[in-house]
Amino acid sequence: MDAATRRRRAALFLFMLAAGTGMASWVARTPAVRDGLDVSTGAMGMVLFGLSTGSMAGVTASGPLVRRYGARAAIACGAALIVAGLMVVAAGTGLALAGGVFCGLALFGGGMGLAEVAFNIEGADVERVIGRPVLPVLHGCFSMGTVIGALLGMALTAAAFPVGWHLAAVAVLVATAAIVAVRAIPHGTGKEAAPAAGQGGHRGQFAVWRDRRLALIGVIVLAMAFAEGAANDWLPLLMVDGYEVSATAGSLTFLIFASSMTFGRFTGGPLLERFGPVKVVRISAVLAALGLAVVIVAPSPVMAGTATVLWGLGASLGFPVTVSAAGDHPHDAAARVAAVSTAGYVAFLVGPPALGFLADHVGLRLTMTVVLALLIVASTLAGALGTGRNAEAEAEPVTS
Repeated sequence: MDAATRRRRAALFLFMLAAGTGMASWVARTPAVRDGLDVSTGAMGMVLFGLSTGSMAGVTASGPLVRRYGARAAIACGAALIVAGLMVVAAGTGLALAGGVFCGLALFGGGMGLAEVAFNIEGADVERVIGRPVLPVLHGCFSMGTVIGALLGMALTAAAFPVGWHLAAVAVLVATAAIVAVRAIPHGTGKEAAPAAGQGGHRGQFAVWRDRRLALIGVIVLAMAFAEGAANDWLPLLMVDGYEVSATAGSLTFLIFASSMTFGRFTGGPLLERFGPVKVVRISAVLAALGLAVVIVAPSPVMAGTATVLWGLGASLGFPVTVSAAGDHPHDAAARVAAVSTAGYVAFLVGPPALGFLADHVGLRLTMTVVLALLIVASTLAGALGTGRNAEAEAEPVTS
């Protein structure tokens, strides 16, 4: 690997670490934000809808933006929105304005969506260059950032430190990391000189779904992203409301989950090389389902918190492995990665408000059975991940 590729890979790792820290800093303080805004669980779901809608808008715009300007431009725009969003959430929380927090989360989600697709495209391209798995470690850096953010959030929650000042400080850290990282990322990855007739813009992005294998991969990534997103959005509140633990204990449970995600992603590369994506994702989905089932029915918070280890380990590789499988194709790799990433973000769009509304009627613990069912579906469909390598003979380019 040459020096430029090493710098490029390190830049991707650095920014994903910063983005994960920003995400977990918000998640760890959701109980405090909910209390500060004085809203119900259902109303908090509507606040979270800002993150979902922003994410979906960002990920939908990212594919065309990458094709026109390259992944580096999308990452830079995403970073700016992430920083702005954190600042607006900080202000909205300090002023107890639910609408302000909603808008801040929309900006934050838009930035994450823009950057997420672009980073996956960059990571898949680095995988192609060096011939080794990169996306699991790339997402592992994001998870490591969530560990750092969860630790910080837990400590500041215990100290009753103001949420607004906490998130503003994190925004400054993310901005610094973004400036350093973007400078090391090359221009032009994923950029197309001119789209083929009838394949430009969103039409070309949706056309790739004609591939049946890609459609099945999209279902898998939606289910696995839903399992990860449900924990990101609701795990601290699930522990606080479902098991009547303190907000600090809720943050600690999320820390356990995030640590398990990090471990799974950093150790996943050798497992993928030895066993392949089908076995890895199938077993991962089963592990996540087992852990989540225990969280739902556990008689004590200690047992539930321990089970989040299985939940985190199982959910850790689903998203990066499915995205890598989507990009492992002789045609339209960038468009396919963008499409599958979009499917993953559908989970973030539908999940938080839907789970919140359902939880108002049956509680968060029972609500998680929806996620459990999706994990079972992902395990069943995992075979679709095994036919991508050297697919040139069996795959035809997508045409309109």
